[in-house]
Amino acid sequence: MSATVEFAKMNGLGNKILVVDMRGRGDKVTPAAAIALNAADDTQFDQIMAIHDPKAAGTDAWIDILNSDGSKAQACGNGTRCVVQALASETGKKVFTFQTVAGILNAVEHEDGTISVDMGKPVFEWDKIPLAEEFHDTSRIELQIGPIDNPVLHSPSVASMGNPHAIFWIDRDPMSFDLGRFGPLLENHPMFPERANITLAQVTSPSSITTRTWERGAGLTLACGSAACATAVSAARTGRTGRDVAVKVASSPNQGMLNIEWRERDGHVIMTGPAEWEWSGTLDPSTGDWSRDAAPGAEAR
Repeated sequence: MSATVEFAKMNGLGNKILVVDMRGRGDKVTPAAAIALNAADDTQFDQIMAIHDPKAAGTDAWIDILNSDGSKAQACGNGTRCVVQALASETGKKVFTFQTVAGILNAVEHEDGTISVDMGKPVFEWDKIPLAEEFHDTSRIELQIGPIDNPVLHSPSVASMGNPHAIFWIDRDPMSFDLGRFGPLLENHPMFPERANITLAQVTSPSSITTRTWERGAGLTLACGSAACATAVSAARTGRTGRDVAVKVASSPNQGMLNIEWRERDGHVIMTGPAEWEWSGTLDPSTGDWSRDAAPGAEAR
């Protein structure tokens, strides 16, 4: 078996993704390889989407997802769109079914190049998100940062989109908050036994939201698809918006937009947005050693 595999450096609204082709192999991308790849400027990423041979009949692939700290992730909506674009370019297919540890994901590439991913049903039960304490109503839980009488952030909505999310509702630009300081404290708060993705959300109209996210296992990120989904359903659940919203990601290049629909007929969340290929190369999934495909100015690492 060759030591190296093909990979693509991609992004979804700036969410930095490595799509790694592990088909035909029995090994996996190791946590050590993920950490090494993230330490290099050119291959720094938010998530690795490792494509493996399918495990279940009727699926196109098993997707193993790693965060930049080497930990496992259950879901990555922006990364899933990158996988769809990569496989659609390779195969000509437009419709895909993937299996992840969070369940089955169905996706389709549209004629305009945008990609829709069925992210499944949101989970609101406290013990399934999970939380460390019982809350009957998870649309607003007791959690705050800052002075008791004047907290900077407080009373988040919490939900799972296959991974845990806490959404703090704010009344000004999310970029005006020091999320780089609050994010680690909240991600690792005792309330979240499996840690959590932390999102600041500003509702700008009944059909639009602006967000910024501290991503579990990755830190400040330019975009997070599952966070956009969790924010949209939480906004609808609390009466802040309708069930079909545009989520503007404040930290992404050009403040990119995702459309999130929380379907009433089956409760599924449909995320639609772009994906972008940047460059390709090969890497060793055991060590993280990599090289870029031949191109002007490219250097091996």
